[in-house]
Amino acid sequence: MTDDRITNLEIKLSFAEDLIEKLNETVYKQQQQIEFLYRELKAIKEQASASSSGGGSLKDEIPPHY
Repeated sequence: MTDDRITNLEIKLSFAEDLIEKLNETVYKQQQQIEFLYRELKAIKEQASASSSGGGSLKDEIPPHY
């Protein structure tokens, strides 16, 4: 009976270790995606601020059909 309990605990431990490893990989991938999206957002903000400070108001621009 004791051997069966130990075997069952070893099996459960093995599954738990596998699950922890998979979760760790998932968290790592998500962190990489977050960092990528952060850099993209920062670049977009820089482009927006550069284009808005580049030359006057939109009211001053003449539409292309005039």
